[in-house]
Amino acid sequence: MANRIETYLIPPLFEALQEDRLVTIATIDKESGNPAIHAISWIRALDEHTLRIAVHSRSSMVENIKQNPAMAIHLLANESAYAISGTGKIITEKAAGVPVQTAIIEICITEIRDVMFYGSKIILEPKHEKTYDEQAAQKLDRQVLEALRKGAEE
Repeated sequence: MANRIETYLIPPLFEALQEDRLVTIATIDKESGNPAIHAISWIRALDEHTLRIAVHSRSSMVENIKQNPAMAIHLLANESAYAISGTGKIITEKAAGVPVQTAIIEICITEIRDVMFYGSKIILEPKHEKTYDEQAAQKLDRQVLEALRKGAEE
């Protein structure tokens, strides 16, 4: 996909967004108007045009999106770096079945750019691990991922 612009997730990116993955997201800070960067791992592609993320309901990202829905996601996958631009919408600020106040945000993809610098490729993607109780982390992940799948259904 080098130097191409897409309006949908190509298969390798769709697949990459079906598993636990560290991404950074930029929103516009509601007070300063400056870019605000957030790191998250609760992200899934619903289809080629739609992503869902989960964040704590008190995250500044929630208020930023209410003020200005423009978002950009930085994704390292498929041996490259991608900027996924889109419009965010708060689906719910209290996801059902999740013990922590969790907001679900849906992103309608408007553009995907391969932003890797010329003549290079990613040879090792970043990994992360949860640093709190492993069983509690796995349980919470399952609950949040189920909420992402359902959205605002309940």
